[in-house]
Amino acid sequence: MKCQEIAALKHAYTDRELDLVRTTEIERHLSGCPACSQAYENIRALGSALKSSDLYFKAPAQLKQHIQNLVAADVRRRTPAEVPSENPPPHVGGYHAWAFLRNLLKFGLPIAGTAVVAFLLAATLTRPSTEERLAQEVTASHLRSLMANHLTDVASSDQHTVKPWFAGKVDFAPPVKDLSAQGFPLVGGRLDYLQDRPVAALVYQRNQHKINLFIWPATRSANTTKKPAVHRGCNLIHWDESEMAFWAVSDLNPAELREFAELIKRPGK
Repeated sequence: MKCQEIAALKHAYTDRELDLVRTTEIERHLSGCPACSQAYENIRALGSALKSSDLYFKAPAQLKQHIQNLVAADVRRRTPAEVPSENPPPHVGGYHAWAFLRNLLKFGLPIAGTAVVAFLLAATLTRPSTEERLAQEVTASHLRSLMANHLTDVASSDQHTVKPWFAGKVDFAPPVKDLSAQGFPLVGGRLDYLQDRPVAALVYQRNQHKINLFIWPATRSANTTKKPAVHRGCNLIHWDESEMAFWAVSDLNPAELREFAELIKRPGK
């Protein structure tokens, strides 16, 4: 089984939706393919993160009241349909069938529609954004690299050793800087998997704190810097520059992590 097939089936495999033969083939492939195995672990970590109670919010009382006000206002705008005076149809539960049907179409369905729209609006407002889900995935990958003793695939403080190591493993050339003079020595690099694609992970250190710097081609070309975030006790800084997306994540304090990010952004080697 090839990596492309694994990419198409990895979610079904994670959810245990495949037959025994296909499951066995995937497990055999994962045991010998670090990239696909990393992708699978990322999916599992993201699934666990999405089940966290931190992502579930109880609708505020104001929202409930707002929905009730919308329904009440809709009721006040509508009046029961007049029952035809000539040749009335048979009664249904005390109401003429014709009046009952017209009231249902003109009165009941619009109210139900209002409630459904309000429910969908509430669900959209409380659903994590794409940026938040990616931040969770990046954080999970960072924490897993520290816990699983798989911090680097190539352990070296020499940028001229780390950068060429990625050749042929990713379809881009990640910028690798030597920041040892500034107090952020390079530890090495590894291949990781985020957003359904292989990415470069550069590892730096500040005293006893490890910094994972994830890099991959950006979907937008403009140079932008996002507001720093905090997930599961880790600080994150995200920016796009020179058609590359950068995510720096560490338990390092925010001020020093910002210093590190500024050094990475600075032109030059």
